[in-house]
Amino acid sequence: LEEAAFQLQQIFRIDISIALNILGIESMRAGHCRVAFTCFKLAADRGYSKAQFNVGLCYEHGRGTEKDLEKAGFYYCQAASSHHPMAQYRYARYLLQHGPGSPQDRHHEAVALLEQAAGAGITEAQAYLGVFYMRGLQPQEKRGLKYLLQAANSGDAQSRFHVGVCYEQGLGVQQNLAEALRHYRQSAAAGNRQARERLRA
Repeated sequence: LEEAAFQLQQIFRIDISIALNILGIESMRAGHCRVAFTCFKLAADRGYSKAQFNVGLCYEHGRGTEKDLEKAGFYYCQAASSHHPMAQYRYARYLLQHGPGSPQDRHHEAVALLEQAAGAGITEAQAYLGVFYMRGLQPQEKRGLKYLLQAANSGDAQSRFHVGVCYEQGLGVQQNLAEALRHYRQSAAAGNRQARERLRA
């Protein structure tokens, strides 16, 4: 009986958190940012990762509350620890730009989180890793190209442009101007200004 009661409590707690998060999303859509933040915060403090991510967004952008990057990082971290892919991406960005601890430790943790988020299909993480590996202190061009292609295939026009650069300059792949042109054209067709300029050049 005790076990059954505990299970019911857990279900009830989760259902309340889901309802609060949905209410927060609807309130945000209606322009009631303070109400939305309150709902997200109540659900987040009950351990619901989607709400923790939403609280992080509120703190990062100052929606419904004061802008506070440290608190945003805290909530992104909580959601990331529950394997929320977009929170992993956001927390990795926070670590690289504002995080506590030594730069080397932050770097390793951020890259691990970005890899997880990219593996879960987060286009922003794939694009970020692609550029990161291309431009790092010790560039890993093949690895960078792999992530740029993933992001490009998910519809990211900027990554498609970078793939064109890789083929034009032979970065991580054999130089192939026809392939570079193909990627520039696709990127330009998706509205990328740099690709249009590159085609004109």
